[in-house]
Amino acid sequence: MNPIDAVARNEEEIFRALLVPHRSLGRKGFLIVMAAIGGCSFLTGLFFLSLGAWPVFGFFGLDVLLIYLAFRMNYTAAKAHEEVSVSRITLQIRQVAPSGRANLHEFNPFWTRFNVARHAEIGITSMRVEGQGKAVTIGSFLNPDDRESFALAFTRALAAAKGR
Repeated sequence: MNPIDAVARNEEEIFRALLVPHRSLGRKGFLIVMAAIGGCSFLTGLFFLSLGAWPVFGFFGLDVLLIYLAFRMNYTAAKAHEEVSVSRITLQIRQVAPSGRANLHEFNPFWTRFNVARHAEIGITSMRVEGQGKAVTIGSFLNPDDRESFALAFTRALAAAKGR
């Protein structure tokens, strides 16, 4: 085999995954929920306003504002993601925070261990990649089913990179 072909074969990706937090409520759903909460709060506030309890009307508006801010914080946190790629010569984990700041962790697949912590009832509780004196927790925001499927696929990819 040509040395150039061998290098290209080693650099070829065996596995690539993009891990993102699950958000079940999309933009349209968010607008519907906020309209329903806002409408109910406004109508209830009008009722209290007609009884002469005018300060209550403002508190209903404050509740809607706090719910809106909580949703916005949740959607901001959803911008976090992780990119995992495995080839025969490198394992890369790129973790991106909601702010956009990224950390790149690189490992040699031959010296890397994938540790999975399990709970009898819950399933996988944490996943860590360890090697060369470093340890990186991955997929902490995934739900249990997604953790299981990622762990299975990643374990196979790591074994393939090691030639097993």
